Amino acid sequence: MQQTDAAAALTITPFLTDRAAGNQNAHGNIYQAIGVEPIINCRGTFTIIGGSVERPEVLQAMEAAAGYFVQYDELAAAVGQKLAHITGAEWGLIASGCAAGIRHVTTACVTGGNPEKLVRIPNLSGFDKTQVIIPRSSRNVYDHAVRNVGVEIVMVDTPQQLEQAINPKTAMIYFVTGRAADADQPLSLETMAAIAAPWGVPILADAAAENLTLPPVHLARGATVVAYSGGKALCGPQCAGLVLGRKDLLISAWQASAPHHGPGRDDKIGKEEIMGMLAAVEAWVTRDHEQEWHNWLAILDDIARHVAPITGVTTQVAEPASLNNRAPSLSIGWDPEVLHITGEEVAEDFARKSPRIAVGSADDDDSASIRITPSQMQPGNAQVVAERVRAILTQKRTPRSKNMEPAGVDLSGPWDLTIEYSTSTSHHRLLLAQDGNWIDGVHESDFSTQDIRGTIEGNRVRLRSAASQPGDLVPFLFSGTWAADATTDATTDAITGSIHLGEYLTATFAAHRCQRQRPRRPITIPGGPPLAT
Repeated sequence: MQQTDAAAALTITPFLTDRAAGNQNAHGNIYQAIGVEPIINCRGTFTIIGGSVERPEVLQAMEAAAGYFVQYDELAAAVGQKLAHITGAEWGLIASGCAAGIRHVTTACVTGGNPEKLVRIPNLSGFDKTQVIIPRSSRNVYDHAVRNVGVEIVMVDTPQQLEQAINPKTAMIYFVTGRAADADQPLSLETMAAIAAPWGVPILADAAAENLTLPPVHLARGATVVAYSGGKALCGPQCAGLVLGRKDLLISAWQASAPHHGPGRDDKIGKEEIMGMLAAVEAWVTRDHEQEWHNWLAILDDIARHVAPITGVTTQVAEPASLNNRAPSLSIGWDPEVLHITGEEVAEDFARKSPRIAVGSADDDDSASIRITPSQMQPGNAQVVAERVRAILTQKRTPRSKNMEPAGVDLSGPWDLTIEYSTSTSHHRLLLAQDGNWIDGVHESDFSTQDIRGTIEGNRVRLRSAASQPGDLVPFLFSGTWAADATTDATTDAITGSIHLGEYLTATFAAHRCQRQRPRRPITIPGGPPLAT
């Protein structure tokens, strides 16, 4: 996250000046103009690297919308009707992302369009509808959009549990589209709809990464509304989402969103994104999806032909039929014992060195692979990727020794762990057991207790644990060094280093061997029941 003084001093002005003058490459692209190196996207529509590339008609619509002022309620009504006409749904809503749309629909189900209730969220005291039912298989990091409204989450696994859970307090049923809700599954959408119908409980289908079907298949199967990401298959604005379904519910959801004041004000959607998203939906109807698929396959074929001659390398194209993240992909595989590199190491090399390339990876005991998805690759990317793959897989590497450096210390026992986050400090506890180079144990974090595993070579320590709850997981990847504490004596030691927290950035840590001694007392086992308590 740190930026050098030289990079911080850069501005986009020279780039914009050159672009206006037709001199496209003098200062690289707009991101390089401020010291940020772009990425060739061979992974698909991941938000962390920008989602999808907006289609030309989307950019044109956004630019055309920027020069005017409109009344937003009038705009929402016109767009809602237009989306209904295009998609075959009863109504449509454009929000500032799929998650925002889910949040607005949840709010609508809780408030019923009552603004006096709206402005009290997340305090649901006195509300009639305060519970949302979610199948356990649908719990995910994105259901924060539901939880943020303040509702009680009720998890179910079976139709019988759903029948028992649904009650007058049930505001909504939320589920993620996919295999678990297919018609042949126990808790299918059809089953949920049949159980929910007598209660009049709406069902929200989260289809964020799916291809749009016209009319929406999930509405036909029994969902009340369905939400899509604008920045994935639709190639609309990254900060836009599409919600389709029952008109009265989506009007209440619009009431709960910006520009209206209340809990959804922070999910503002601009007129430019609204019109850009509308253009993306219109374009979806006229796009030649079959030709796009053939173009993607051609990209993968070019890369496969380039790397297939490498001894020991195999290639295989997968063509999924499901709606979710629907795009072909190329798997490039090899034996890591022969090429002396793993798939994870290739992906890491591609991610950190220029030209940066995002690829998927997988590793087993006797195989390694990377996966290339072409749906967001741009003209010229295929050649760069093919050459990069060929270069790294033909590079001569020395076989790695399977012998680990002996451990320099035994870390077995309890440790007091202090973690320094960006603006706070947490105190955790480790209980470690060591067998040679291998470490197992327990990590007690702020709100949970979980297994921890890792290695020690010499004084270098690597540990991994993950704090989890339904829908969420926080990884702790410890990289540290053991040393005796010279400020006291050799019997006091510490492990210090950094923690990689996955998408939650980094922290630093210091673990000190616990010096507290619990008193040792004999234990007496009574010969019978107590005579007093």
